[in-house]
Amino acid sequence: MRVVADIPHPEIKITLLAWNGKYLLKLELGPFEQTYKVSEMDVLGGDEEVKTWLDEEFLQGSIELFLAMRKNLHETRRRHE
Repeated sequence: MRVVADIPHPEIKITLLAWNGKYLLKLELGPFEQTYKVSEMDVLGGDEEVKTWLDEEFLQGSIELFLAMRKNLHETRRRHE
């Protein structure tokens, strides 16, 4: 696995990796992680194209998913106390 880029963001740790013919777009916030895998064959513009996908709408949706993940974990832990 090769780190292609660490992409700066004020809230989310974003890492673009290349592995086994795929780009992995890894987002981390606290103890939670989202990973998106895309075949390198489907990305004609290479890693620079993948970086353009990180627009405000995508990042806001990712933050909302992180919040949903946190809520889901909190609720299951509360149910099983």
